[in-house]
Amino acid sequence: MSRRSVPLVALALLALAFVAAVALSSVALRGARLDLTGQGLYTLSDGTLRILEKVEDPVTLKLYYSEHATRDLQQFRVFATRVRELLEEMAARSGGKVSLEVIDPEPFSEAEDQAAAYGLQAIPLNTTGDKLYFGLVGANSTDGESLMPFIQPDKEAFLEYDVAKLISTLGAAERPVVALLSGLPMGPSMDPSGRQNPGWVVDRQLSELFELRRLQGMPTSIADDADLLMVVHPRDVPEATLRAIDQFVMRGGRLLAFVDPDAEADQRGINPLDPLSASEPQASDLGLLFERWGISYDPTRVVLDDRHALQVQPDPNGPPVRHLAVIGLEKDALNQDDVVSAELGKVHFSTVGAVGLTRESTLRMEPLAQSARSAALADVAAVRAAVSDPDQLREGFKPGDEPLVMAARFTGELASAFPDDKSEGHLARSQGPVNLIVVADTDVLTDRLWVQVQDFIGEPVYNAFANNGDFVFNAVDNLVGNADLIAVRTRAPSARPFKRVEEIRRGAEERYRSTEQRLQQQLDALEQQLTALQQPGAEGQAQAISPEQQAEILRFQDERLRMRKELRDVQHRLNADIEALGDRLKLVNILGMPALVVLVALLVAWRRWSRRRAAEA
Repeated sequence: MSRRSVPLVALALLALAFVAAVALSSVALRGARLDLTGQGLYTLSDGTLRILEKVEDPVTLKLYYSEHATRDLQQFRVFATRVRELLEEMAARSGGKVSLEVIDPEPFSEAEDQAAAYGLQAIPLNTTGDKLYFGLVGANSTDGESLMPFIQPDKEAFLEYDVAKLISTLGAAERPVVALLSGLPMGPSMDPSGRQNPGWVVDRQLSELFELRRLQGMPTSIADDADLLMVVHPRDVPEATLRAIDQFVMRGGRLLAFVDPDAEADQRGINPLDPLSASEPQASDLGLLFERWGISYDPTRVVLDDRHALQVQPDPNGPPVRHLAVIGLEKDALNQDDVVSAELGKVHFSTVGAVGLTRESTLRMEPLAQSARSAALADVAAVRAAVSDPDQLREGFKPGDEPLVMAARFTGELASAFPDDKSEGHLARSQGPVNLIVVADTDVLTDRLWVQVQDFIGEPVYNAFANNGDFVFNAVDNLVGNADLIAVRTRAPSARPFKRVEEIRRGAEERYRSTEQRLQQQLDALEQQLTALQQPGAEGQAQAISPEQQAEILRFQDERLRMRKELRDVQHRLNADIEALGDRLKLVNILGMPALVVLVALLVAWRRWSRRRAAEA
């Protein structure tokens, strides 16, 4: 072999080795994945993995995505890629139990007819008739179907949860059973005049989504087929009913409890001739169960929160005032890591209590809604006495230093509240971890705190001004699911903001905004002076303008032009730093990698030259 052919042969052998390495790795490392994203976007939750492991009947996921229709929607295409990659990850981790098909429902195609037949939502994009389909259909071999009509980008945090729920619920022929034990008139009823009262909106919508089984009186047992026990305003609950609730939880049943230091919807004790008169607070509690389960709750204390206080109008003829016991929590006070409270904009409470854990508790508490740190507790009787004058609550109000939890999820192993019960079938300990949600308010369920109902051609129209209904539905929907589904966490959106750009923007605004405001104020004052000089005289007659006034008007006009130019310059400089950062990023992206390659090549060449020179020496 000649010396000239050696490099060619080496290059050919290197190419063959590269191809062999790629082929070998594709076989040996098939299915191996490494998630290097900062937020773990492609790492499935443990709950999702357990759901995939338990799939017995193979599931086919059909993603209908209008690829061509989104050619000009770059941001949506990025989101669509994110959804597709998550579905591919689920299919890859299912061991062949879940398969994925991606279908482009082109206009006038059979795929479009299938998408419409499934009930997927088509979004019109323009006047030419282009439609966007982006929905998911799940099906199993027994003709069970479940679907997501349109996957919304603003619900990305719930994406994994929604898909896992779709897979886990495939084949469920019956609606989940929610057993309701309520001490408040939530459901349909007849008023004294004989008219039908449809009940609270929460109750109506729960009836549409679930099999709502209303428990009459105080039951001594809870049926095993109930997926969830929802207890609302439990008052004077006998021990036999407490035992039934305890054993339902011990058997693995889920509990959603709404208790209250003062249930304003409980009209017992109210003087009908004077609705604003002070009366005895109507408190509710699961005292013995809470005490022995290790859940702390004081039915005589109400949370006062100055930061989140809402305005009320106790006197129809008076001005609205902020009521410390009527609280509106926004995103910063709602747990964004739990599917029950994440992505909710606002939840309203009224005369709400506080929950927590005792020192002896074996449970773990995850707050869902909590007050500001400066909140405090007040006696419920004092709050009821301040109905007509909420400003009384500010007298003696002493801000605290820790947030108060108004609603929480409790999980973990639990011992029965009745350990000495020797009856047949009694469970002394829970069969696996329990899952309870306790809300220290019942008024959160009432229409007045979150929704207005109007009648339109005989049909009710709901106008929600808060997310109380979503909070309740999320809690019920989450608890009736299996334990693996409950463990599925919400995800951070894949879109990551340019924090450095936002910092520069805020800094530029702080530097230039004061100058802009000063110039704008000066310009407004100058405009007023100029208008005053040019106004006509009495009865609309034009005033004779002296040469001095005419010179003053010309000077004002010149000054106005100068100030407007300066104001435009300030507004242009506002984005100068951001544009400079963009130029630097482009420079790094365009020249950074080539410069790095050249630098490495020069370093390698220098080392070789150094070695050769040392060898010659």
